[in-house]
Amino acid sequence: MRSALVAVVLALSTVLPAQAAVKDSSPSGFTLENSEVVPVDARTAWRGLVEEVGRWWPADHTWWGDASKLSISPRVGGCFCEFNGDQQAWHMAVTFVDPGKTLRLTGGLGPLQGMGLHGALEFRLTPAEGGGTKITLWYRAGGYTPDDLSKFAPVVDRVQAQQLGGLADFLRRQAAGPEEEV
Repeated sequence: MRSALVAVVLALSTVLPAQAAVKDSSPSGFTLENSEVVPVDARTAWRGLVEEVGRWWPADHTWWGDASKLSISPRVGGCFCEFNGDQQAWHMAVTFVDPGKTLRLTGGLGPLQGMGLHGALEFRLTPAEGGGTKITLWYRAGGYTPDDLSKFAPVVDRVQAQQLGGLADFLRRQAAGPEEEV
């Protein structure tokens, strides 16, 4: 099972766009940080982040292949969850909410959850120089595993960059206005 998980993680590393935002790593954990600037105010970015997660989160990074099944309840004790009928996943717990500024969630995402690892994920929204909002996705994960977690850091970083990129692209499309239907 572990070798299959490692094979999947290594395969993902070859198909995702590169992002060099590993802040630190060691055999027991890592810290990642990715940022995007979007042409919307923080209130609009916040709404997209928490109310529209199913419209920007990559479907191939869900348990059942359908991002519309995701939801974020932006309150302490709330859930970043995926509901597919009787199939359910608690991805992370909401532990800090400062609307329009910071959303902190704790837990393990994807295969890290199954490995028994834990992390803190933050979406930080700040005014961007020149206008718009800078969204920073920060993630620190660690815990016991016989595997060297520093080897996972670049792969998890690329996946997180893809997730943040999905949010940024969604917000950019919103800022551009409604698309004409063909």
